[in-house]
Amino acid sequence: MRTSLPGYVAIGRMQARTVMRYRVDYGAGLVRLLFQILLLRVVWEGLYAGRTMVDGISFSLTITYLTLGNLQNWLFSPWIFSLIPERVRDGLVGIDLTRPVGFLGQVVASQLGRTAAMAPFAVVALPFASFVGGAQPSTSPAAIIAYVVSLALGYCVITILSVLVGLITFWTLELEGLFLIYRMAVQFLSGALVPLWFMPDALRIVVEVLPLQAVMHTPTAIYLGRIHSGDVAIAMAVQALWVVVLWFAARLVWSRAIRRMIVQGG
Repeated sequence: MRTSLPGYVAIGRMQARTVMRYRVDYGAGLVRLLFQILLLRVVWEGLYAGRTMVDGISFSLTITYLTLGNLQNWLFSPWIFSLIPERVRDGLVGIDLTRPVGFLGQVVASQLGRTAAMAPFAVVALPFASFVGGAQPSTSPAAIIAYVVSLALGYCVITILSVLVGLITFWTLELEGLFLIYRMAVQFLSGALVPLWFMPDALRIVVEVLPLQAVMHTPTAIYLGRIHSGDVAIAMAVQALWVVVLWFAARLVWSRAIRRMIVQGG
């Protein structure tokens, strides 16, 4: 791993430079995100209908949850599940396999580089998103620290899950429809559109056993104190378990996918 690290760092740096070449495009994406947060605020203001509390949840708590969650989702936006089909379709995966670092490591390093380049945009957008959404910052240092750890685990979950989705391209090259469904599922099942505590009991139980709630809901709920301090370690342990399970699943799928690949050239 130590000898491969420079290669992974170089791949991540290359992807970060690619993002910076399209910084205007990413800036426009942030503007769209701010409009989405504003729209969510308007919708939830209508749902609260002038009440300060609904089911024991204040309006300010809900808006803070949605503002922070959607900003996280933008930053975590999975790029690698579309990178893999692109490399396979163009035949460039053959070059990837000749490199002295593993293919799965390459796509993860690319995602890390992309996220690192997008992070400054998210930091700049945070005060604007908070102003548009009316979010309230947490005042608990312990909650903030736990939030950062949980956020890192959530990032690992969505990254590995996106690798799994991208690997489907080795069985079918047409994945646009699946990608659209996947993006919508990530937004809804992670709680970015409707907080889990507002979902019907039957739906909430299903969502809570899926890995997507570990991506956005868990870190945001920790930040807002919706997960009690005694349960924070358990929530993060569940996230870590999903990271391990999904990584082994990705390795298994990759071991099957590599047998289906045929690279032609001359």
